[in-house]
Amino acid sequence: MDAVAVTDLVVDRGRRRVLPGLTFTVPAGQVTGLLGPSGSGKSTLMRAVVGVQRVTSGSVTVLGAPAGSPGLRHRVGYVTQAPSVYADLTVRENARYFAALYGRSSREADAAVADVGLGDAAGRLVGDLSGGQRGRASLACALVGEPEVLVLDEPTVGLDPVLRVELWERFHALARAGTTLLVSSHVMDEAARCDRLLLLREGALLADTTPAELRADGRSDDLEEAFLNVVRASGREAVR
Repeated sequence: MDAVAVTDLVVDRGRRRVLPGLTFTVPAGQVTGLLGPSGSGKSTLMRAVVGVQRVTSGSVTVLGAPAGSPGLRHRVGYVTQAPSVYADLTVRENARYFAALYGRSSREADAAVADVGLGDAAGRLVGDLSGGQRGRASLACALVGEPEVLVLDEPTVGLDPVLRVELWERFHALARAGTTLLVSSHVMDEAARCDRLLLLREGALLADTTPAELRADGRSDDLEEAFLNVVRASGREAVR
């Protein structure tokens, strides 16, 4: 079963075509990585999946309904690159506020804060946190709603290696429990942590694959080198 289905998706910004007509699906209960360099269209695509991006043509269906439908509001979680929490509230207060919106308990909010490694900072104002900590606070507020689909825009940027590993373990635990995750990154070593991969370059979908298939198609055990080989084969190398 597919949790997300994108068909012939076109997004224009002014006179520039950002996404030229993408078609793909995201399997339910898996971690799908959206990989590509900065400016490749990852954030635009994720905004389309959660229904906050104006599209030129094509369709995006999430859990059987058009993206952005009112019925999806409590079923889809979205964590943007910019923290989407209140700077004048503590981490705990933010999580408990969002928990109340979702009909969850304070205990569940506190558990979500602990899950993202912010238990020791729960009483601190979000405005006093580092950028990486603010991102984790946003993630806690999304997790407390227990969404069926969780869209994460570069959630591990600025995190130390140990915490990155812990968060990826958390992502896979969510997937095993049935959550569908779409996670973007421009760091190719994170591709190995995904069940499936969508590789973007200049708005185009170069591959819908798995890490093992990418290594085979890119003729390298190194995923970054394999990705570069796929880019070269596609003829989409950057013009210098």
